[in-house]
Amino acid sequence: MAELVITIDGPAGSGKSTAARLLAKKLDAAFLDTGSMYRAVTLAAMKAKIDLNNEKQLLAVLDKNDFKFEAKQDKMLVSINNEDSTEQIRSPEVTANAKYVASSPKVRQRLVQMQRDFAARYDKVVTEGRDQGTVVFPDAIAKFFLIADLAERAQRRQAEQSAKGINESVESIQNALDRRDKSDRGRTVGPLKPAQDAVIINTTDLPIDQVVERLFEIVKTKCSNKN
Repeated sequence: MAELVITIDGPAGSGKSTAARLLAKKLDAAFLDTGSMYRAVTLAAMKAKIDLNNEKQLLAVLDKNDFKFEAKQDKMLVSINNEDSTEQIRSPEVTANAKYVASSPKVRQRLVQMQRDFAARYDKVVTEGRDQGTVVFPDAIAKFFLIADLAERAQRRQAEQSAKGINESVESIQNALDRRDKSDRGRTVGPLKPAQDAVIINTTDLPIDQVVERLFEIVKTKCSNKN
């Protein structure tokens, strides 16, 4: 396992992915984007045209495909069967269907191990997701849980999609985020919730550079106290 693990959990649009990526760069650490793992399995499952509600078929997708994840500067590269899928997993269709993979207990269990295996390859890791501090890395030196108002998260997501040429109304995005939040909080395995020792930060009115600086200062303090 990495000597330094920092977890950043939170709902979609809370800023956790951007914050984790920038913090990893600031710390010269590997960035573990767990959402990319779920998306990769989702993409492979969609290509195989399986029933996304069928856990046995989802597990077969994991067994029949070669998934590789590599930290590259401040991002994570994804390949499926030696084909670069880093951008393809970001499509709206994959995003909409990732909930099926995320809701499968046995698939989540497999992905938890993949996340730990990823962390074992690096000395320092900043990881983001929904259960990183509660399930995957309970002994992380620093744990954070980012939150933001739903309306603000929808605005952020629309801006991200617009930059990629994807047009979707804020109302539609907000409804989708609300449904995803309820699904994530309600599942029995790895539900969306802060770890008991996580620092909760509301990013609604905070520029991302201020969020990252706050995270960085807390990490420095925790590392100093440990030493």
